[in-house]
Amino acid sequence: MSDRSFAAPPRRPLVAAAAVIVLALLAALGIADVQPLAPRPASAPAGEFSAGRAFTHVERIGQEVHVTGSPAADRVREHIVETLTGLGLRPEVQDTVGVNAGKFGDGGMARVRNVVAVLPGTVSTGQVVLLAHYDSVQVSYGANDDGAGSGTLLEVARALTTGERPRNDIVFLFTDAEEACLCGAEAFVSRHPLGQRQAVVLNFEARGSRGPAVMFQTSEGNADLIDVYARTPHPVGTSLAVEVYRLLSNDTDFTPFLGQSRFTGLNTAYIDGSSVYHSPFDRPDTMDRASLQHHGDNALALTRELGRADLAPLMRPASGDAVYFPFAGFLVRYPSALTWPIAVLALLAVAALVFLARRRGLTSVPRTLTGLGLALVPVVVVAVAAQLLWALLVVIRPGYGELLDPARPTWFRFGVVALAASILLGWYALSRRRLGPVPLATGGLVLLAVLGVVFAAAIPGGSYLVAIPALVGALAGIAVLYVRQQLIKITVLVAGAGVATLILAPTVALFFPALGLATGAAAAIFAMLLGLAALPALEPLFRPAGEPRHRVLGSAPAVAALVVAVLCTTVGMVVDRWDSRHPEPTHLMYALDRDTNFAKWVSLEQSPGEWTSRYVRNQQEQSRQFPVLPEGMLSVGPANVADLPAPTVTVLSDDTSGNRRTVRFRLESKRQVRFVSFYGEVGDHRVVQATVEGRDAVTYLDEQDRFGVIFHGPPPGGIEVTLLLDGPGPFKLRLVDGSDGLSGLPGFTPRPPTVGVFGSHSSELVAVAITTTL
Repeated sequence: MSDRSFAAPPRRPLVAAAAVIVLALLAALGIADVQPLAPRPASAPAGEFSAGRAFTHVERIGQEVHVTGSPAADRVREHIVETLTGLGLRPEVQDTVGVNAGKFGDGGMARVRNVVAVLPGTVSTGQVVLLAHYDSVQVSYGANDDGAGSGTLLEVARALTTGERPRNDIVFLFTDAEEACLCGAEAFVSRHPLGQRQAVVLNFEARGSRGPAVMFQTSEGNADLIDVYARTPHPVGTSLAVEVYRLLSNDTDFTPFLGQSRFTGLNTAYIDGSSVYHSPFDRPDTMDRASLQHHGDNALALTRELGRADLAPLMRPASGDAVYFPFAGFLVRYPSALTWPIAVLALLAVAALVFLARRRGLTSVPRTLTGLGLALVPVVVVAVAAQLLWALLVVIRPGYGELLDPARPTWFRFGVVALAASILLGWYALSRRRLGPVPLATGGLVLLAVLGVVFAAAIPGGSYLVAIPALVGALAGIAVLYVRQQLIKITVLVAGAGVATLILAPTVALFFPALGLATGAAAAIFAMLLGLAALPALEPLFRPAGEPRHRVLGSAPAVAALVVAVLCTTVGMVVDRWDSRHPEPTHLMYALDRDTNFAKWVSLEQSPGEWTSRYVRNQQEQSRQFPVLPEGMLSVGPANVADLPAPTVTVLSDDTSGNRRTVRFRLESKRQVRFVSFYGEVGDHRVVQATVEGRDAVTYLDEQDRFGVIFHGPPPGGIEVTLLLDGPGPFKLRLVDGSDGLSGLPGFTPRPPTVGVFGSHSSELVAVAITTTL
């Protein structure tokens, strides 16, 4: 840290190079440790999971767009049933209605047809539910999302039926309508007999096309399940991911299970390659089979482990969560009860280092506190710089604004890391001239230790990321104070920085695909925290006190890192160009109001690209005429009126008793649609209760005093609805149905090959609305 007490031995450039190489190798090893391994071919032994065999199911599932209620979804379901039957199981189809509140802004419902099959245990102590959904979104072939999960379950079922039967019951659940409203999972949880029993639930998903299968979500009290997960062949997960996901609004089929105390479980997905997510390019040929193999290896190992365990304690939450993270080929884990002791110990160790360094005249408390304040500067600057970089990329290439990540993000990610290195090294070169290396290094460790305490309070599962590097860094610094030999000094400092590298480098690598370059600040901040932990080991990069400036690197490392950042970003822009395999994403839908016979094009693009601008001209606040549209400012333009019929209502009964009115009607679309929906302009009336197809609907009531229900996958004859109204008299109802595909609409010209479809639930939507009075 100081040139005398913590400096490298002679031949400073050689030492600097060696330290950087060692830390770079450790970072590479840590990142490689969380990557999937090579896929196994179809000729793999029968008892093993084979990505080659599972991929045959992915190819079948991903042949067509198979949205809930479509004939293509029927064909996928038939394949699953036939495969399970061929394995000697007895699959059943649960045909019912599922309900979910608030999905996409309205009370969501769907007709669902889940596939359920049970592999009975020999002496069962409970059940393990393996879960994946087989439906796709309306523009996607769903090969990854969730052909990967469905293919994994089918291959696991084959492997389990070829060997010794498990002790416990294994339930294979293929849900419907996950993409629409999580309604298949809700229907199983609320209406299937097996859903009423306690179980350990394992959900398998994909939000992309490649990358490791990350176990990113757990039930509360996960300590016992994490112990089981750690015994899988290649566990990849971090308690930080669980903490972050709990703060997000994202949902999967795991959500309805988490809402019930009788279930515990784990949720796994691979998440890199998100540019294909929910897009027409989610096809089998985009899937990295190594990711599928990782999914399957862990799924089969978990199922076998749970299949032979005493499930009684595992089906109940443990006394607490575990803290866990990948480290040097292992999944390190310890009870969350140790979070505060480790955070406090790190703070005390850093305080001891400052005290001892002060006694030797290397720093003072005010100088270390100044170093603490200065250490905040690169953390803030790198966050801002990462977001500005993304903003610049969006300005240069507006289509990026519709993406979480570019299609080929690798060079950009290197660019962000190099940018972080440039900011760190430039800040250090400037600050050490005025303050000195020891106050800066101790100030950086104080920042990490303080963040460890803050994280322990706010996100306990993420405290290890800063508390352990601070603790190890402080211990290394204390050790160096009592070592005379310079080579040993730098070795100890590099070892301390190496621990931080093995902890933080995989986190940076996992954060990039998890949050994308659109939120690149998150990965950049953790890269900067790694840099602060490594500061003492990086000291040989800089000029010792008294050495002539012309013989030293000075600020050259920062300049070199900045050059690398610019080169990586430039290469990224050259490599990641729009083409027929990676087209520019665009969003467009068509809305027709049959009350006025007025039609419009609508886009979610805030800055519409060249192709979309042919259809939309200005931005307009979302009106109440199409409540199915997202709220806020939308890009709109006039459209030709298509010859499309509006949905209809047929009143079946209408009774008034006192101040209550009960209306029963059938809502039917006159065309093949993905959903039908109804909304009320409540006014002096209020909907007391709504029942749709025999199930109570969770109606949505917004700040405009409007309720609504959206029903996905309606049967051919429409849906039966009963409304209980508070107050007699006429009641206005807004009806909207939606189909998919803009081809054939008047005025629409198909996209050129380099222009694609943005993956959203309203892309390519054709919505027709009309107002009726009950």
